[in-house]
Amino acid sequence: MSIKTVEIFSDGACSGNPGAGGYGTILRFGNIEKELSGGESHTTNNRMELMGVIAGLSALKEPCSVILTTDSRYVVDSVTKGWVYNWQKKDWKMTGGERPNVDLWEKLLLLLDKHDVTFNWVKGHAGHPENERCDRLAVEQRDKYSLIK
Repeated sequence: MSIKTVEIFSDGACSGNPGAGGYGTILRFGNIEKELSGGESHTTNNRMELMGVIAGLSALKEPCSVILTTDSRYVVDSVTKGWVYNWQKKDWKMTGGERPNVDLWEKLLLLLDKHDVTFNWVKGHAGHPENERCDRLAVEQRDKYSLIK
């Protein structure tokens, strides 16, 4: 049985940092696409970037080879440059306390153990069709959650 190759595109948005935020994610397997989105009324941009990636990977029902495209240097560099693994080895501690977003990083690391993920960074707001669509999904959620006080 061969492993499926899935494309995931993801973006996050936040109004204020912290503030209302949203994420948008597109999963593509062949000609099949699925869109996911969500948000929170009090969050950060980095949390929404991570949530988009986590939502996409969590939606996969079996281990897959994943090409993950995002405009988040925070996510891409943290994984591809090995920073997150060093943070984990240091028990998430940093000068001044605990590293931010540990709960989400722990979820992402479990998903990265399950799937073979290749990270692809794209410049945001530069006309990449799927990134632009993910941004619109994220902004819709951000705007929805900005109405919740």
